[in-house]
Amino acid sequence: MALITQSGTASSAAKAARDARQLAVPVVAAGVIIAVLYFGRVFFITSIVAVIIAFILEPFVVLLTRIRFPRPLASFVVCTVGLLLLYVVGAGAYAQLAVLIGDLPRYGERIGQIVEGVQHKVDDAEQQTWRLLAPKQLPPQPPQPARAGKRSKTQPPVPAQPAVIPEVRIHEERTPVTDFISANIGSFYQILLTVSFVPFLVYFMLSWHDHINRSFLQFFHGEDRMVAARSLEGVAEMVRAFVVGNFVLGLLLAVSSSIVFWIMRLPYPMLVGPLSGFLSLVPYVGLPLAMVPPLFSALAINRVPVYAGVIGMTGALHLVALNLLYPKVVGSRVHLNPLVVTFSLMLWGFLWDAPGLLLAIPMTAAIKAVCDNVKGLRPIGKFLGD
Repeated sequence: MALITQSGTASSAAKAARDARQLAVPVVAAGVIIAVLYFGRVFFITSIVAVIIAFILEPFVVLLTRIRFPRPLASFVVCTVGLLLLYVVGAGAYAQLAVLIGDLPRYGERIGQIVEGVQHKVDDAEQQTWRLLAPKQLPPQPPQPARAGKRSKTQPPVPAQPAVIPEVRIHEERTPVTDFISANIGSFYQILLTVSFVPFLVYFMLSWHDHINRSFLQFFHGEDRMVAARSLEGVAEMVRAFVVGNFVLGLLLAVSSSIVFWIMRLPYPMLVGPLSGFLSLVPYVGLPLAMVPPLFSALAINRVPVYAGVIGMTGALHLVALNLLYPKVVGSRVHLNPLVVTFSLMLWGFLWDAPGLLLAIPMTAAIKAVCDNVKGLRPIGKFLGD
């Protein structure tokens, strides 16, 4: 009996150790993946941005190849046209910003007046609240005469202390812009590094598209190769639908907002309109962000009806776009439930900051596309979907 008991205890301990190892392996693997994604974020962000842009530009390259353009030449033409369009948009935005920078002192003075007025109102409200809640103070009592028979004790004179000579240090005056640049020089370097590599990566991905696809499919055999091909095509369609759909919707909002702000005679409508339109697409906080540029521009007019009109029109455009247009333009192809979207924004925002917030939904949609095409991962795809 003792031998049977010992063997049973040993088998239970071995089973517990095996279960612990099976549980530890996924946890350790997840930790390693998160660490790699965090410390290699510059590489991953650059690569994913280039892949997304390549997916978007691929139909234009295919269109040129159908009219007898060699694929390298078609890729070069498409990339060049894209860079020229980006330059034109940047030049127009820079022209508007140059004029806005000249008017910044006036806007700064108006903001100072608003802040001072709000501060005065807060102080008045605080004083009124204090008068209502604080008890009435008793009138001051007259000083009591000193009693006879007691002498007041006089304090000995305090010797005079030598005057303290203030220390004067001469230092170079630095502007807030200089402080900001010096504190974030590392981030600026990473952004410049990322932006400089993206055009080259996009060109090589487009020009070597067929070779990359064939080489990637060589890793799979038989039925797995067909699944990999369908998954790759599903990822491309999903990402293209999401990015292009959001861009088209943002463009519609930008044009509509610019026209509305021009009719309202707001300053800089061609700058404020696109900013408000594309900020409106930010998940969850799009509406308050979309109101910031036009309200800032309305400071030059400084009239309550203008502020009310800006808030009303911006809210109306946002609600129409997100409730009527978004489901038809984007939601018909990208099926993600709100809980998964929230968790993906939290995770990728934690790992990659602002770029993670922008790339969270496309990457989650791509993962769902892969899960939908792989038989063993279809339950995960259903869980991610709506």
